[in-house]
Amino acid sequence: MKLLEERIRKDGVVKEGNVLKVDSFLNHQLDISLYNEMGKEFKRLFADRKINKILTIEASGIGIACVAAQYFDVPVVFAKKSQSINIDGTVYSTMITSFTHKRDYQVIVSKKFIGPEDHVLIIDDFLANGCALKGLIELVEDAGASVEGIGIAVEKGFQEGGRIIRDMGMNLHSLAIVESMDASTGEIVFREQ
Repeated sequence: MKLLEERIRKDGVVKEGNVLKVDSFLNHQLDISLYNEMGKEFKRLFADRKINKILTIEASGIGIACVAAQYFDVPVVFAKKSQSINIDGTVYSTMITSFTHKRDYQVIVSKKFIGPEDHVLIIDDFLANGCALKGLIELVEDAGASVEGIGIAVEKGFQEGGRIIRDMGMNLHSLAIVESMDASTGEIVFREQ
């Protein structure tokens, strides 16, 4: 998606350790016009799929998932990174490792929100090593539901996550795939799609 790539080139900041900061428009301060265009593109990419739920993980994926859900006219469920007193009943649970935060999280989804009748589109802001996505896929499969597709805003194509998820046979579409980035020059190269 050229619009997203241009915005990353303009406002993204490359940091040491393969970190791409896009917090001025994607995952801290949110550019809703850009989100709307991403939502339309996800709808176009997955228009042939029977989707009745969107699943994401807190926190950065929630905004993108909510805007995209308007185009699918479906609810959003987000996996929580901690148990709270608000969640009653039983839950699906898995462990994920966050590339950004360098820590493990147990993520949970209440069993009353995903079940065997569901056709799920997973949406998230970033794909690096694939751990979060593997965890979300596991939650969907544990529920007996089907993963109809995975939509990612920004994929780090030089890391293994995209290959791992595609090798699992998943229908994965990333709006922008960063092929390489250089912290010393700030240069970002995108994969042709």
